[in-house]
Amino acid sequence: MWKMAAEGGGKESNEIKTQFSTREGVYKLLPNSEYSRPNRVPFNSQGSSPVKVSFVNVNDQSGNGERICFSVGRELYFYIYKGVRKAADLSKPVDKRIYKGILPTCHDSNVLTATAESVSLLVGFSAGQVQLIDPIKKETSKLFNEDRVIDKSPVTCLKWVPGSEHLFLVAHSSGCLYLYNVEHTCGTTPPHYQLLKQGESYAVHTNKSKSARNPLLRWTVGEGAVNEFAFSPDGKFLACAGQDGFLRVFCFDSAELQGSMKSYFGGLLCVCWSPDGRYVVTGGEDDLVTVWSFSDSRVIARGRGHKSWVSVVAFDHCITNVQDCEAPAEFSASDEDFQDQVQFNGSRERANSAQSRLSNRNSTDGRGVSVTYRFGSVGQDTQLCLWDLTEDILFPLSRTRTHTNAMSAETSSNGNNSTNSPLPRSNSLPHSSGSSPNSQKPASSIVDSVSKFATLALHEARKEPPQEKDHKRNHSMSYISNKSSDKLNQIIGARAAKTHAAKTLGTSSCPRMDEVPLLEPLVCKKIAHERLTVLIFLEDCLVTACQEGFVCTWARPGKVVSSDCWVQITSALLLLCKSSESESVWTPNVLKMCSPSVHPRCR
Repeated sequence: MWKMAAEGGGKESNEIKTQFSTREGVYKLLPNSEYSRPNRVPFNSQGSSPVKVSFVNVNDQSGNGERICFSVGRELYFYIYKGVRKAADLSKPVDKRIYKGILPTCHDSNVLTATAESVSLLVGFSAGQVQLIDPIKKETSKLFNEDRVIDKSPVTCLKWVPGSEHLFLVAHSSGCLYLYNVEHTCGTTPPHYQLLKQGESYAVHTNKSKSARNPLLRWTVGEGAVNEFAFSPDGKFLACAGQDGFLRVFCFDSAELQGSMKSYFGGLLCVCWSPDGRYVVTGGEDDLVTVWSFSDSRVIARGRGHKSWVSVVAFDHCITNVQDCEAPAEFSASDEDFQDQVQFNGSRERANSAQSRLSNRNSTDGRGVSVTYRFGSVGQDTQLCLWDLTEDILFPLSRTRTHTNAMSAETSSNGNNSTNSPLPRSNSLPHSSGSSPNSQKPASSIVDSVSKFATLALHEARKEPPQEKDHKRNHSMSYISNKSSDKLNQIIGARAAKTHAAKTLGTSSCPRMDEVPLLEPLVCKKIAHERLTVLIFLEDCLVTACQEGFVCTWARPGKVVSSDCWVQITSALLLLCKSSESESVWTPNVLKMCSPSVHPRCR
């Protein structure tokens, strides 16, 4: 009996889930919307590059503007993506390519230039080359690093520079990033560089060629591979996740290091910005997801739910929500002024003043506020996790102050901070509006304020960076007094300059597990047989992919009507039409209009 129970438990734990529930409803897997190789044979993933997926919208007037590109082994496919509306037709790819001797490792389309007639698609390869193709016209425009004289290591990540039609950035496992211009060629001899900017664990070099030649810039970041990078939503900042375990965030145009963070152990494999640019989430070989505050340059939470390496993290822009906040303060004057404001002291003052204003509102009007950042992660443990980041984690300082003030008023004490109170924990459960006296309103979103600053075109002009400033951060603002913050800044800043990565544990860049709030997943489900390599949130669904080569669509709650509902709807319509004198005219039309085209299984 014990053996049977053990076997049953094991079978249940290995069961692949086809749906999961959240507070907003049930997400359902749509088997008929699954994309893969046309022969549907599972892919042998041993020793190959990860399966990758990218999307681009070509603004097609027909309503089918979404295009999907995915790479499986040596193969690259480009399809019209129909999402939850219609079944995938694998027999009609827009473009299909099979490479010999090299493997596609990543790809990205230019959203600025994409049309129904043309798409500029970049593809990186395991041997270091980068190819520019047009899958709609079925053309190959250019090949960069063709002779591998720029870098011989595999391409780990590439992206078009936001707001540019010609610039793109490529990361290699060598630890270097290269800035290219599609209108320039690459030389047949190794490029010569001269130093442009240098800082702690990074350096930026320019190409010394007298003629316009790729690469324009070479960034050397950390030790080991740059596994992934991501541009901030406004395109001004660049976050790099390295194999050395460091997250480094740069101002892209000035090549200034804005802040850094260290993983608990092992390398960082993935990185993503929140939709408003306030937070960065990373994942990696420590099996954790880590939330880092950009304005405060500190770790504010860790999430534990995966049983193996975390391969992808992504924010869900449809669920992320900040309501009932004050209007954001407008940035004024020049771009240099904005750069000065994002330094630590300025950011700290803005954060404190914003939280102070929110505390005042809490004490006066009593209105509730809803702050939720939803993000997801997938890993080599084949599990999908969803996480909610709420105001009790985001604003512990204001919450602690509000709670302390309330206790002081009741007990007439001297008002000392309760620094020994337990750290907040979040299991992503919903918070009632009036259940906790510690609920706190969030600082206003900065996305509206920074959107007016366009990314500078590096080939047109390059500004001199602002005066070098100390970007070393102090301990978490929640657990130190204002009087000691400046002194801690100086002590930790001087020490961090000479600190090895292994010695960062317990510092502000890598706090211990008991020094920051611990998130627990809202959802943690096994959804594949092989390791997961893709997680993308779209408006009506989320998309995952595993190393077997299957790209799966999960419909959001309410986006797909079940077959039982359609049976009831069509039956009611038949009865209605039978009572009509024009039954022969209206019945077929009504049934056609109401056919469940959103889900092929419901036909």
